[in-house]
Amino acid sequence: HLHRASLLLPALEAALANFSAGAAGGVVQPVRTVLPVPRHGGYLGVMPAYSAADDALTTKLVTFYEHLKDSSVPSHQATVLLFDPSNGTLKAVLDGSVITAKRTAAVSAIATKLLMPAFAEVLCILGAGVQAYSHYDIFTELFTFKEVRIWNRTREKAVKFASSVGGAVRVCSSAQEAVTGADVIVTVTMATTPILFGDWVKPGAHINAVGASRPDWRELDDELMKNSVLFVDSRDAALTESGDVILSGAEIFAELGEVLKGTKPALPEKTTVFKSLGMAVEDTVAAKFVYDAWSAGN
Repeated sequence: HLHRASLLLPALEAALANFSAGAAGGVVQPVRTVLPVPRHGGYLGVMPAYSAADDALTTKLVTFYEHLKDSSVPSHQATVLLFDPSNGTLKAVLDGSVITAKRTAAVSAIATKLLMPAFAEVLCILGAGVQAYSHYDIFTELFTFKEVRIWNRTREKAVKFASSVGGAVRVCSSAQEAVTGADVIVTVTMATTPILFGDWVKPGAHINAVGASRPDWRELDDELMKNSVLFVDSRDAALTESGDVILSGAEIFAELGEVLKGTKPALPEKTTVFKSLGMAVEDTVAAKFVYDAWSAGN
């Protein structure tokens, strides 16, 4: 039911705007709780949310492990529980991994639609995991790029990516080669120190920074963070969870929802960064979409 993430865009745009509207928007969502699993180097995240506009109540449970010895196990695994908000009954248990991949890419696409330069011809993806595929799918569906480039620390994974997606993708031997001259950049890595540097980035480019979801992890260097206009999904989350934001001291210009509401400008002529951490209400909207589609089919 989620093979085309673009179907989620209207519901996600509404949810982002409602979130940024505060109490009036009817989204109730705390910053996620993250429990370390010190013996094994992993984390368990708990992400509940209620959306009044959708009358939907969910919580997502997500585990993420940095350096797995068994590479057949995904770094992120997730489950979404959907409840009946009128009485608290559990209605469905959904595979949260697909929902997370699709809704994250869809929100990056919303940011890109608003923030990318007028003549964007080159897309660059750093990382070749699950999020690289979901971002590639929706970006090539919604936008027309003359060239798509990919770089990954393990070159074999980048080559596999290039050979398994639908269109032509150029595998680059360094992140700098991939980024140089790119108009839209997506970082979807498990990096804990910067892999993208400001002096590589073309002025006016747009960056979707999706990895580095811990307060001490980075994907972007200080120069890029401080010399770009910074957009986030949630101010509170970014100031609690994003090492790129916290450690650089970069100033947040706006939440994406404020741009969608029209209370803050998009500034596509500037170099822009959208720091995506992912929000529980995005899972809520996506889970309800899947459940409603499944119910209609049954």
